[in-house]
Amino acid sequence: MTPSQFVTTLAQVRLPDVFNPYAECCDVFDRADAARRRRKNLEVFLEAALDHDVRTIWIARDLGYRGGRRTGLPLTDEVHLALVGQLLGGIELKRATKGPAVAERTAAIIWQVIKRLGQPVVLWNVFPYHPHEPDDPFSNRAHTTAERDTALPLLKALIDMFKPKQIVAIGRDAQQTLAELAAPVTGVRHPSYGGQSEFIAGVLKLYGVSEERCQKSFLAAG
Repeated sequence: MTPSQFVTTLAQVRLPDVFNPYAECCDVFDRADAARRRRKNLEVFLEAALDHDVRTIWIARDLGYRGGRRTGLPLTDEVHLALVGQLLGGIELKRATKGPAVAERTAAIIWQVIKRLGQPVVLWNVFPYHPHEPDDPFSNRAHTTAERDTALPLLKALIDMFKPKQIVAIGRDAQQTLAELAAPVTGVRHPSYGGQSEFIAGVLKLYGVSEERCQKSFLAAG
C-alpha cells in the first residue's frame, strides 16, 4: 500500500463519538479545506519518511484534540509542524485550522526528544482517530476494543509499509495492543501524567544517548 492509498483508506472510516480528521471538518476551528490539508500533511510525512528510509516507528494510543486532530499528524501539534518539516528534508506541512496555533504538552515532549536525537521517526497511534466523550468533541477518551479492532488493519498496513527494525510502544495501552502483533516492540512510559522523565530516560536508553546531558538540555528548553 502506498502512502496515498493508505491515507485514502484512513479517510473512509466513520464511527460514533469519533472525529476522523482526514474526512471531517470541525465547525469551530477548522478551515473549509481542513480535511484535505490533513490528508496531504500525512501523505507528505509518510512519503518523506520512506524517502529517508526511516525504520523506527513510535506508537501511542489515540489522537488528542489539541494535537493530531488538528494537524493530521500523530503526536504532533501545530507549534511543531515546522520542526517536523525540517527533520524530514524541508517538507511543507500546512495548518488546517484558524486562529492561534495550539500547543499540546505530549507533542512538545515527543518532538523535543526527537530533535535532540537528531533523526526522524514515524509516529502513529493504535487508534488513528480522535475518540471523544458523547456531546463533547473537545475531550479525550480511550478508544474501545471494537474501535481498536476497526483500526488494526491500518496499523498492520503501516508496519508492512515501513518494515521497521524497531517499534517503540508509548504507554501501556499501546504496548498491550502491539504485543498481539508479530513485531519487534520495546515499551516506554507515556510522557503524560508525570511520566515525562521516565519517557525521556527510556527513549535515550534505546538510542544509547547520555541521559544526563539530554535531560538537562530538554528541561532547560522547557
